[in-house]
Amino acid sequence: MSRAALASNGLCARIWVCFRSRFGQFIAESGGSLGYALWSVIELFYEAGTLVATGASSGLPEPFVWDGRTRQWRAPASAYREMVLSLRAQGVPHEDRASAFEKIPLESRVAMEPRPYQKEALGAWRRDGLRGVVVLPTGAGKTAVALSAMERVGRSTLVVVPTLALLKQWYSVLQDAFGGSVTIGLLGGGYHEITPLTVTTYDSAYIHAERYGDRFALVVYDEVHHLPAPKNAIIAKMLLAPYALGLTATPERPDGGHGLLPELVGPVVYRRTPEDLAGTYLAPFELVRIPIELTAQERFDYAQAEAVYRDFLEKHRLPMRSPEDWQRFIMVASTSHSGGREALLAARQRREIREGAMRKGATLETLLRRHWDDRVIVFAKSVDEVYALSRRFLIPGVTYETPARERKEILDRFREGRYRAVIASDVLNEGVDVPDAGVAVILAGSASRREYVQRLGRILRPREGKRAILYELVTAQTGEEFTARRRKETII
Repeated sequence: MSRAALASNGLCARIWVCFRSRFGQFIAESGGSLGYALWSVIELFYEAGTLVATGASSGLPEPFVWDGRTRQWRAPASAYREMVLSLRAQGVPHEDRASAFEKIPLESRVAMEPRPYQKEALGAWRRDGLRGVVVLPTGAGKTAVALSAMERVGRSTLVVVPTLALLKQWYSVLQDAFGGSVTIGLLGGGYHEITPLTVTTYDSAYIHAERYGDRFALVVYDEVHHLPAPKNAIIAKMLLAPYALGLTATPERPDGGHGLLPELVGPVVYRRTPEDLAGTYLAPFELVRIPIELTAQERFDYAQAEAVYRDFLEKHRLPMRSPEDWQRFIMVASTSHSGGREALLAARQRREIREGAMRKGATLETLLRRHWDDRVIVFAKSVDEVYALSRRFLIPGVTYETPARERKEILDRFREGRYRAVIASDVLNEGVDVPDAGVAVILAGSASRREYVQRLGRILRPREGKRAILYELVTAQTGEEFTARRRKETII
């Protein structure tokens, strides 16, 4: 990549200050500047997900390590930007034989004026050196920000998505926007077509990153909260790409992995919540929490199960504050010969009682009657509950078990108004193009903030005169109350 190419993409001096500090310390310890005294001409190569540097007569600072097998200095491919900026800042002669980026003339055929907050998001990303995460609610136009970013960079781009459904959606979007000037490639779902503008899944990117990691100057990570997962994080480390854009409605992860995002893709450079945009760019909305009382029998059964469950937790000194704590409980109970099986059964029973409380069904029936002329999405937790409620209310159900063709048919009919309601499990949280709805009912859910924001986003597409309503049916005096409070922290 030439000096002019980098300069044209906004690589200003402040971006390499933090990089320079590490290299500068190394320079000082070496007794001089990075010039001919220490090096001849540095040559950079890409090799199987790594960056190789040759021509150094002395050692290189971290993340480079000496590869004794090949007698070369080697670092993760992601060190490319840091290395190039540092070499240029110090005036070290070098040849870039690593990158195989291509210029691509991108000009969207879709004539749409970006909304003010979309312009702000793009501007913030530019000011941070064309790296970072943009956080916008579902339905707020994150894709439009990405298209503008691609036009701005004007170089080979890889779009990484979590699901095959999103793979197809992004392909259609890119085809509509840029199909007249470039060929859109697909990697995943049975396709293996690599072009300067390619869409892939996280799984396929992980498999092929070391092979194609030198091809793309910009990487767009859709639903970027998936990136910090141990396997996915390797993708970012094996790509040379000096520019990166992450898109998500909620970057936070229960395991704290979002702390890795600044290293992998850049910091959060712009953030807006549903409340920020409601009433102007998103539909105004109302959150309604409906307490559900257990029947006398349900209360008795729940208390018994709760006692067995809590007794086991106290006996083994197991806290229960996070998903990791729950996984530890499962492990301990599964291997315990003293009440472990009983504790597991009790935990399951208490969950089934609070999530499937008899009066939830009656309340749902009331809400469906109240909103008979609205389009309603009902969110259940388990597949069994989806099917049971589907049969009870004659509402089509959508789960992970629903074949893709049937799922599309259901959602198409929902969009056309032929179905006024659908009931779904987690399958509609992410990666599915859900038609506009005005009402959502959460029968059960997790403490995940992301899940809550995504479900809210399904009903926020603006429409004249529309006011969206999200109902939460929360079983009173159970752990469901705590769960409901936690998942709403970023909304209210």
